[in-house]
Amino acid sequence: MSAAPILEVRDLHTHFELSRGVVKAVDGVSFTLHRGEVLGLVGESGCGKSLTALSVLRLLPKGIARTVQGQILYDGQDLLTKTPREMREIRGRKISMILQDPQTSLNPVFSIGDQLREAIYRRTRAGKAAVMREAVEALRRVDIAAPEQRIGQFPHQMSGGMKQRVVGAIVMAGHPEVLIADEPTTALDVTIQLQYLKLLKAMQQETGMAMLFITHDFGVVARMCDRVAVMYAGRIVECGPVQQVFDHPSHPYTQALIASVPKMTGSAERLYTVEGQPPSLMDLPIGCRFAPRCPHAEQRCRDSYPGSFSAGDAHTADCWRLAAA
Repeated sequence: MSAAPILEVRDLHTHFELSRGVVKAVDGVSFTLHRGEVLGLVGESGCGKSLTALSVLRLLPKGIARTVQGQILYDGQDLLTKTPREMREIRGRKISMILQDPQTSLNPVFSIGDQLREAIYRRTRAGKAAVMREAVEALRRVDIAAPEQRIGQFPHQMSGGMKQRVVGAIVMAGHPEVLIADEPTTALDVTIQLQYLKLLKAMQQETGMAMLFITHDFGVVARMCDRVAVMYAGRIVECGPVQQVFDHPSHPYTQALIASVPKMTGSAERLYTVEGQPPSLMDLPIGCRFAPRCPHAEQRCRDSYPGSFSAGDAHTADCWRLAAA
C-alpha cells in the first residue's frame, strides 16, 4: 500500500436543495482509499452512501443536488475544480462505477458489443478488429459463455447475472485505477451473488486497482474489504480495519448493526433490533445523530457532536465514550 492515497475525500457536504428545505444527505464525510485497497462503506438505506459515490464522480441530479463544501482529491487533484470535459476524461478511464441495477447501466437499444467496444475504443483508439478481439476477451474474463455469440446480443436477451457481468466487463475495459461498486449484487439471485463477488475480487487483485465497495451486508464486507467505514445520517461514525471493527466495534451504531446480524451457530434467538428511526436529514440534531436511539447516551451526546477518537491502531469512532478511554 502506497503512502499517498489514490482517492481522498475531505469534509464532503452534498445537499439537496428542495422547496421545503435543505436535505443534508452527505454532511462532513472524510475517508482515504489507497492503491490496491478495498474500503467498504456500510450503513442503512438513506444514510448517504450512494450520494457520496455520485459526488466523487460529480454525477449528482441536476438542479436539486450540489456539493457545497469539501475536497475530492484523486491522485492529488481536486475533482471539484475540474471542468465537465476534464471529468469526462476521468470517468471510466480513471474512476469507474458499477451501479446497483444493470438495467440502469446498459442501453437497451444498443448491443452488448456496441457498448463494450465503445469503452475499449475510448481508451485505445485501436482499429475495429483489435477492439473486437479485446471485447470478446473481456467477456471471456468475466465468465460469459460463448462470448463470440453473446457480443451481438442485446441486454433484454440476458439474465440479470449475465448483465451484471457485462457491466463489470465494460467497467474493467477502461482499466480504471479506482472502482466504485454500489451494492452490485442487489439485483442478483442469491445463488450467483457469491460467484460475482469472487469475480470482482479476482479482477481487483489482478489489476491492483482500489475499490470503494458500498453495501449494507457485513458478510460481504468480511469477504471483500480490507477496511470498513460505517455511515449514519450523512456522516462516517466509525472506520478501521475490518477484523478490528468486527472484533471491537466502538460506536454504538456499529455495535447495533453487528448485533442484528443472524448467527448461524448456537440456538435460535430473537434478532436484535435498533429501536427508533434515523433523524430527518432536514432537521439534524446538534449533538450525536445516534443519541436518540443509543442506550449509552449522555447529556454531552445531545449537546455537541463528538470528534473522531482513537479506538485502536488506524481505528476511529465518533463517540464521546472514547474521549475518556
